[in-house]
Amino acid sequence: MNERIFVIEDDENIREIIDLALSSNGYHVTLFDNAMDALEQIANQAPELAIFDVMLPEMDGITAIKKIRESNKELPILILSAKDREIDKVNGLDKGADDYLTKPFGVLELSARVRSLLRRKVKKSNALKTQSLSIDKDTRTVKQQDNIIELTNKEYQLLLYLLENSQRVVEREELLNEIWGYDFVGESRALDVHIRALRGKLDDDGTKYIKTLRSVGYRFIESKE
Repeated sequence: MNERIFVIEDDENIREIIDLALSSNGYHVTLFDNAMDALEQIANQAPELAIFDVMLPEMDGITAIKKIRESNKELPILILSAKDREIDKVNGLDKGADDYLTKPFGVLELSARVRSLLRRKVKKSNALKTQSLSIDKDTRTVKQQDNIIELTNKEYQLLLYLLENSQRVVEREELLNEIWGYDFVGESRALDVHIRALRGKLDDDGTKYIKTLRSVGYRFIESKE
């Protein structure tokens, strides 16, 4: 178990309790005392789950969750808050949280809620969606809007890998190793050829979906047209 969990909580004692509870269960926990730093990290490399307090300095948890949902619909989010009125729970869930746990809480229940949210994410993972693209991993079907895009096996694997790692730049060697295999000894131009073919089928001039970082690699960044 090595799922990454971000905990955004301004109370140091509560942060330590959550850290101990989750780390002892094998999770990789990153702690934040404010939402701004957490949002920056989530934009660069989203975790498998985020736990947000509501009352935070500078930016409250609900506002932060709304900002996350503008670009990331899949990240499981658990609100952990002392606000226990029904209206507070409804507001948190309506603004994009997947679950809501009130303080004081038991570490066993917290761990159970975390496991449940992570299981839910695994079930969803067979379908990937962006603004205009969708990939069904069960049927290997790629759609652009409502149109099915016919891809070769390598083109499909490239698109899927870039999309699943859209939070970062994927280096050329990593793509060659992952798609062609660690024992690949052919020309690295094979990657360029397949990227060019993939862009052609997606009507992408290099600014719409797949961005090139010269001499480094590629990153999936869907432009907002």
